[in-house]
Amino acid sequence: MELIIVTGLSGAGKSQAVNCMEDLGYYCVDNMPPTLINEFIELAESGGAGIDKAAFVVDIRQGRFLKDLRDCLDNFAKQGRDYKVMFLEASDAALIRRYQETRRAHPLDKTSVKAGIDEERQRLADIRAKASYVIDTSFYKIADLNEEIKHLLSSGLEPERFSITIESFGYKYGVPQEADWMLDARFISNPFYLTSMRHLTGNNMKVREFVMRHELAKKLVDNVAQLVESLVPGYIKEGKYSLKIAVGCTGGRHRSVAISNELAERFRAAGKHVVVLHRDL
Repeated sequence: MELIIVTGLSGAGKSQAVNCMEDLGYYCVDNMPPTLINEFIELAESGGAGIDKAAFVVDIRQGRFLKDLRDCLDNFAKQGRDYKVMFLEASDAALIRRYQETRRAHPLDKTSVKAGIDEERQRLADIRAKASYVIDTSFYKIADLNEEIKHLLSSGLEPERFSITIESFGYKYGVPQEADWMLDARFISNPFYLTSMRHLTGNNMKVREFVMRHELAKKLVDNVAQLVESLVPGYIKEGKYSLKIAVGCTGGRHRSVAISNELAERFRAAGKHVVVLHRDL
């Protein structure tokens, strides 16, 4: 039986992910205590229920969540079961906005949404590190999330299922906490100081050409592309099918955006599935 554990931050889109997975034919169970998952699987397998793939939503709402989930995953490994962990997350700003829109309190802190998010990130850090798929839904519409999940869970060769997310950001607004790799593009001359480009962004071809005419910028893109290509098999071997790369400059509008777009084109040309996010535009 193919098993997916869906977990992550509250408000990051776990419910929508499960809706998509049901459409893909997964038998989905929301908020099942981790201690009961193994019993459910054994019952389904012995009872001839005809369930060949199942997804279980497990989150911070359960009191013994972390210990029980770790024990559950350890049991899967000992039994040699084929399982993967899908971890959904989003930026603090996106999560706070969603809580404000729904007027709901965070399950860990009824008075401060930000404090609840911070505590949840800390508690889930080791689970995130073990995740096969990490999906940042900060800028996703429902259709975008559905497309990402369908890609990650589609059949085919493992390298084709590997997903790369590239996010540009500005250091003056803080670094992305959820990035796997972080690249600093501040060594490149800043188009901001040129009057003709200050009002533009790295999405504009004039700015992009200015950034990429620097030899060090070309070397950065070339070296990162080669490094990712060489390391993807290692990530897949360890059961990880996604990588998030953050590219930063001072304001997150020019250099980091141009470098992110250049990397995305390079990865797509190599047949990789790529999602590009520009946090501070």
